[in-house]
Parts: sequence; structure tokens; C-alpha cells
Amino acid sequence: MNRLLLMLLAVSMGALLPVQAALNSRLARATDGPVVAAFASFIVGSLTLLIIALAAGMRLSSIPEAVRTQPPSVWLGGVIGACYVGSVTLLTPRLGVALTFGLLIAGQLLLSVLFDHFGLFGLPIQRLSPGRIAGVLLLLIGVVLIRRF
Repeated sequence: MNRLLLMLLAVSMGALLPVQAALNSRLARATDGPVVAAFASFIVGSLTLLIIALAAGMRLSSIPEAVRTQPPSVWLGGVIGACYVGSVTLLTPRLGVALTFGLLIAGQLLLSVLFDHFGLFGLPIQRLSPGRIAGVLLLLIGVVLIRRF
């Protein structure tokens, strides 16, 4: 896939995250709170992924094979996803969408530049540069401005 299309997909999916947060926050008010709302969201998301996988002819039988061959740490992505969705559902009505996502993005970028710099988890190394550091600092300044004003 063309790099520009991949970048547009990333921006589009990023733009949907505040929508998800707002919907899950509303669901939390209608259910027994953020954890139940996040659980319901994961059920719908899991069913959506199942339909997509089956429609694309993907082998679900590859999952037990992965369970046997991969270290337990690879399954932490699901735990992180659950914590993320639950936290966003909890934080959004309390901090507001802009501050919640400003802080989330700040945390993501801080860790992302470290992952890139050190090539963690086998990722390709992309060294820290003055431009990357400036970009992260500008984002942090943006979060402060969002919080302050």
C-alpha cells in the first residue's frame, strides 16, 4: 500500500478515537460504568474482527498455533487494549476529550521515540534527532496549552 494512503489511514483512525471515547463514555452512563462499557465495546469489536477475518478467508486455526509457539508476553496487547479503552472511557467525561487525547498522544509519542531509537521488540531503529525531540516537546507544550486554556 502506498505510504501516503497508509498515513491517511492512520490519521483517519486517529480521528475516530475521540468518537469511540465519547460513545463508550455514553455507554458507561447507561451501564454499570467504564469497565462494563469497555467490555461491551470489546465484544462488539471482537465480533467485527471475527466477521472480517472470516470474510477475508483468514485461518482462525493459526491462533492455537500461536498460543503454543509464542511467549506469553505477546498476549499482553489484549490486556493493554482493555486498560486503554477502560481508561479512556473513564477519563473522557472527567478531563474532556481534548485533554484526554492530548495526554494519551503525549504518552504514545514519548514511548514511541524510545521504541524507535532503541529498536525495541525487533522494530527497525530510527535514531532520535533534534527534529524528533523538538516535535515531542512541541506536543507537550500543546498539552499544557490545552489544559491551561
